[in-house]
Amino acid sequence: MVTNRLDWPSGEIEVTGGRLAYHRTGGGGPAIVLSHGLTDNGLCWARLAEALSPDFDLILLDARGHGASSPPGNEGIAPETPGRDLAEAIKGLGLSRVIAMGHSMGARATAACAAGDPDLIRAVVLEDPPLVPPMDAEAAAKRLARFREQVEQLRAMTDAELLALGRRQSPAWENQEYPAWIASKRQVAHNALPILPTPWQEDIRRIRAPTLLIHGDAGRGSMVGAAEAREARDLNRDLRALRIEGAGHNVRRENFPAFLLAVRSFLGEL
Repeated sequence: MVTNRLDWPSGEIEVTGGRLAYHRTGGGGPAIVLSHGLTDNGLCWARLAEALSPDFDLILLDARGHGASSPPGNEGIAPETPGRDLAEAIKGLGLSRVIAMGHSMGARATAACAAGDPDLIRAVVLEDPPLVPPMDAEAAAKRLARFREQVEQLRAMTDAELLALGRRQSPAWENQEYPAWIASKRQVAHNALPILPTPWQEDIRRIRAPTLLIHGDAGRGSMVGAAEAREARDLNRDLRALRIEGAGHNVRRENFPAFLLAVRSFLGEL
């Protein structure tokens, strides 16, 4: 193991067809496994992990095709891979009954893992998952092509250009959010986009752990609107939904105090 700039141990876990890299805060508290969003890396959770580390043992995973983890195969990421990777990582670390938290595509992976391997998961926090209809084959192909172009454009930019882009797109973020965000854009693979052909409702319905769905305002870019939040609550009686004011898709980055308060309150009830 080596240490990162925050002096957290890092390592790798074997999963089907590759390995996942991670950083871990350690400590004797309950384990929280963090799954980041598309094009990010595990250290994009650093601010939250620092805040929670006195009470919890946080594992910041790099998803397949992101950070220091293995790239996808030639065919890209299969629909079942993100949830399976997360379950295998939890088992590979010798953990069970963890708190699983994810953002965006990482939230979809978290929901899939909790639905498919309920014995592994004690509680679930979903930060603005893409609760959108599944794509057909034509739409998926177009989305993959756009993603490849986006990755190539990001990787061609200098750090200064990426910082300017981040500040222009996300002026509400604190400065400490940008270093990991910039580094992650250098690491993401061009075929790291998982296409999810199954309806999100299937996973939400099957989760058996207490679940907190945190989302922002649709007008600010949140991928969960009032209708989706209501449907999620109707599908699962163990799920509560919370809209945080002044935030869009990146809820914790845009209103960190409110996000942290919501997470602490939820975890305090377990």
